[in-house]
Amino acid sequence: MAAKARELRAEGKDIIGLSLGEPDFNTPEFIKDAAIKAINENYNSYSPVDGYAELKEAICVKFKRDNNLEYKPSQVVVSTGAKQSIANIAQVLLNPGDEVLLPAPYWVSYSAIAILCEATFVEIPSSIENDFKITPEQLEASITPKTKMIFFNSPNNPSGTIYSEAEYRALAAVLEKHPQIYVLSDEIYEHINYETKPFSFAAIESMYDRTITVNGLAKAFAMTGWRIGYIGAPEWIAKACTKMQGQITSGTNCIAQRAAITAVLAPVSKIQYMVDEFKTRRDIIIGLLREIDGFKVNVPEGAFYVFPDVSAFFGKTIKGTKIENASDFALFILEKANVATVTGDAFGTPNCIRISYAASELQIREAIKRIKEALS
Repeated sequence: MAAKARELRAEGKDIIGLSLGEPDFNTPEFIKDAAIKAINENYNSYSPVDGYAELKEAICVKFKRDNNLEYKPSQVVVSTGAKQSIANIAQVLLNPGDEVLLPAPYWVSYSAIAILCEATFVEIPSSIENDFKITPEQLEASITPKTKMIFFNSPNNPSGTIYSEAEYRALAAVLEKHPQIYVLSDEIYEHINYETKPFSFAAIESMYDRTITVNGLAKAFAMTGWRIGYIGAPEWIAKACTKMQGQITSGTNCIAQRAAITAVLAPVSKIQYMVDEFKTRRDIIIGLLREIDGFKVNVPEGAFYVFPDVSAFFGKTIKGTKIENASDFALFILEKANVATVTGDAFGTPNCIRISYAASELQIREAIKRIKEALS
């Protein structure tokens, strides 16, 4: 779909991109100032494989402040983006034939990372009717003797779903019966929340020793290109990730790390203006989508995506185009409405499409207007 959008742009088409998985804000000035300071202080040498000590200490402060998690610096590893953090964890824990549970919808890289480790991924389906959350009964039914890991992502990409503390504790009660299963808790969107404050899975005492908390600066701090991710984990897992990373990329960019110290220690209020703007856009796009017959929409509590169910259009022919699935639908609105989205097939949820509202209000209003006209 991205390639098709580029092709249409090259032809001179005015494509509105609502497929982006990154904020449309600039990195805050106070973080950029910290990077400039680091350059002027001549930070230019290789950094420690697992990150600067000062950054790891700052991350420990952040974990305690924001998540009520107690980690020591020896339990923290800084990587070149949260994607590398996740890949490190998978590589050190998974063996060929292991099964990884993926509550759907899930971020597209989870399944690919499992495959690269010669593991098998097992989808646990959900639907818009239950706000894209799995139940303890579904989790229990999905576990086999081969199950080694489960990946949670809250707030979720692509749905914006946030699991409550009570919901996570109910899922933990199932996992407590299966001590061989490790939990990867991807919390990269934690600060982009509107009604519900996210709860960290590792804050459940019985799960702390087998949960790896993944986070980073890309989303909440508008630092996607700076490539800073990090984990808090049992010390033996952190050491294994450091050993793995040392033979692949070594230490993360030194300037980005110095700026990251300032970012993680900053009060969340310093980035609240972005969250407030995302909430305004969320409310606008939900209102507009609900005016289109056939779109089934829930209210995402976090991230910057809406994930409508468009299955009402499957099997129909619209303006000469047969719509069989979400990929057909996404391609139709790209070609007929000049609006780029992402098919839910990529996220393990084939009835939906992901629409990002990391775009201006003007672009959002024009995009939904075009979609509505194309479907009329």
